[in-house]
Amino acid sequence: MKLQGHRALITGAGQGIGRACAEVFASRGSDLVLLDKNAETLEEVVKAAGRSGGEATPVVLDLTDLEAIPRELERVQAGGRVDILVNNAGFDRPGALSKTDRINVSSIYGLIGAKGEVAYSTVKAGIIGLTKSVAKEAGRNGVTVNAVLPGLTRTPTIENFMAPRYKEAIVKDTPLGRIAEPDEIARVIAFLASDEASYLTAAAIPVSGGWGI
Repeated sequence: MKLQGHRALITGAGQGIGRACAEVFASRGSDLVLLDKNAETLEEVVKAAGRSGGEATPVVLDLTDLEAIPRELERVQAGGRVDILVNNAGFDRPGALSKTDRINVSSIYGLIGAKGEVAYSTVKAGIIGLTKSVAKEAGRNGVTVNAVLPGLTRTPTIENFMAPRYKEAIVKDTPLGRIAEPDEIARVIAFLASDEASYLTAAAIPVSGGWGI
């Protein structure tokens, strides 16, 4: 599952699953373009990717700034072709439907839904539909498109902002009986980006320890 000769763009690369993807991809030989809105944490990831053997270009970008995205993407493309996209950035804003006025931009919740998570679950389910649709359109050009659906993962956001009682309830309902580490998600993403997964497309793959089955 080597990735030499590939150039991967990873969004939300400053921490958690995005950072783990950067380190795993770098260790397997991929050049990297790393996007995050936090310049400080992004620089740390660039250094970590370098220690893993990869060339990494940082791009400080807030993906909610829709006007800045085309400009930054032009700059990225000028540096060479990107043939792997890890569309990782996102955040959960809990809320019932009646209290939701704006939906954030997959997760296991995209398959099973969750009480109090209408907006998040809806968007994550939409990503699965997007994955299948783009896979159908892009397949004729040899492009594969797949979605990874993580369960509860030990990211800084989960560690710092989720109440212990919620984490404990999810772990209790997870057959493997524990939270995932970010690199466990990243290794599945790296597999999907490798030639080993050359005939796998339009898949939505739960990496949840069995949570949600």
